[in-house]
Amino acid sequence: MVGPVVAGVLGTIGPAFGYMPALGGDAITLTAFVMLFDWPGITRASVLSVTTGVAATSLSLLLVALICAAWSGSRAFRIIERMLSPLLSVPHAAAAFGLAFLIAPSGWIARATSPWLTGWDRPPDLLILQDPLGLSLIAGLVVKEVPFLLLMTLAALTQIRTVQARDTALALGYAPVTAWFKTIFPRVYAQIRLPVYAVLAFSMTVVDVSLILGPTTPSTLSVQILKWMNDPDLSLRFLASAAAVWQLALVIGTLILWRLAEFAVARLGRIWVTTGTRGGATRSIKALSLTAAILSASAIALGILGLLVWSFAGFWSFPDLLPGTFTTRTWMRHTTNLWPVITETLIIASVSTFVALLLTLACLEAEERHGLKPGTRALWLLYLPLIVPQIAFLTGLQTLAIYTGLDGNRTAVIAVHIVFVLPYVFLSLADPFRAWDARYGRVARALGAGCDGVLWRVRLPMLLRPILIASAVGFAVSIGQFLPTLLAGAGRVQTLTTEAVALASGGDRRVISVYALSQTALALLPFALALFVPAILWRNRRGLRHA
Repeated sequence: MVGPVVAGVLGTIGPAFGYMPALGGDAITLTAFVMLFDWPGITRASVLSVTTGVAATSLSLLLVALICAAWSGSRAFRIIERMLSPLLSVPHAAAAFGLAFLIAPSGWIARATSPWLTGWDRPPDLLILQDPLGLSLIAGLVVKEVPFLLLMTLAALTQIRTVQARDTALALGYAPVTAWFKTIFPRVYAQIRLPVYAVLAFSMTVVDVSLILGPTTPSTLSVQILKWMNDPDLSLRFLASAAAVWQLALVIGTLILWRLAEFAVARLGRIWVTTGTRGGATRSIKALSLTAAILSASAIALGILGLLVWSFAGFWSFPDLLPGTFTTRTWMRHTTNLWPVITETLIIASVSTFVALLLTLACLEAEERHGLKPGTRALWLLYLPLIVPQIAFLTGLQTLAIYTGLDGNRTAVIAVHIVFVLPYVFLSLADPFRAWDARYGRVARALGAGCDGVLWRVRLPMLLRPILIASAVGFAVSIGQFLPTLLAGAGRVQTLTTEAVALASGGDRRVISVYALSQTALALLPFALALFVPAILWRNRRGLRHA
């Protein structure tokens, strides 16, 4: 995990300081940084990256905390848990397109309200998408990051005694929400700190969602770096590398400030705890958090439904809520070009997920056989590719790949995808693998099975469902990779994500919907298999069906 990231960062730092012999850069200079800070949009682009990232992360964390505090242990919370898998599987680009079609001036919200509320007979002249403050970008990030942080929080809750702590606080007269924040949240946050850092780094540097929902004049810094990287003028590679180093510095600086804010909040929290305040606006927080959860899930669900309608839409005038006619013309016209892209996407996602799964199982089995207990350092290594901005080390990896002649092919894309898929597969599978009841293994060994026999004939069959779910998560992560595919593939490897984002500049909603829906369907397929395959295989074994 460290090798590709460090190599990529070094490959970015060299050109940033003027060293890139292939382009005539033989001396260490600061010329690229001087050009960067002379660029008129650098301040605005940097501020946008920081503010949108911090706002999206803060809102996502707040919503997750409120949902858990108000509803954990209830029937509504179990429904929210069941919705996590489909919400997580929707790629960022598809969710961003769905949200864009929903909130655009000619989107479904405007169409639904125009007959009886606004009276619009044409789309209003409002800058909703790609607004200069990045509000639509923040909304798109929150919609996707809430399910991820909620999943990480649920995993953390299983590692602490939440029920006992909350019941004790309730017995002492604390309101449910207050009890959760005072007794459970501090320990939960300690468990999810690294996922929060990953969300912050991702939100500050995301490219595909920014291209769809983010501001354009200027754009966020990561988008501008990509433009410089793809510019025909190769001398701009120095400027792009300098900007990537600056982006890395912004992320590190923001993470440090976030950490300092943690200390400040912890100190205020201790003061709040010692005051003994027991009350809390439980009903209001319940209503607020449930509304937020419904809005977040509905934004994705209605967005995907909107993509489905647009993909079959014929003539559709404003303010009609539905198209006047439905047709399969768009699907039929693009099927020929779609299948090769789907095949390429399937191959890349399948191979990268399979390799990541093998590496994960090998690591976890090594823990078991040799009594290893990975600590915080191991987690930092695992999260390194998620915390270090993609744009900061992928630009360097692309430069190194060009030197070695390994760029622009499927193998290079798969190798880079593994770097991002492996952490998610490991995080999804580690807890179920470690929680497996070791008594089954002892029984198998008593019957003559060796370590390999226990692994292949007992442990893995019993963990079939968690393995399939982890594979589905990794598959969905691979499908959603835009920047790694674009840079490692040098623009020559086409996947559903790269094609969908490329179509965003064209503005044809019908074609965009076809590609975004294909991307979503491909990501949902492994989750469906993860649910149905164990149910079919273990239909006569009740215990294994729920393993």
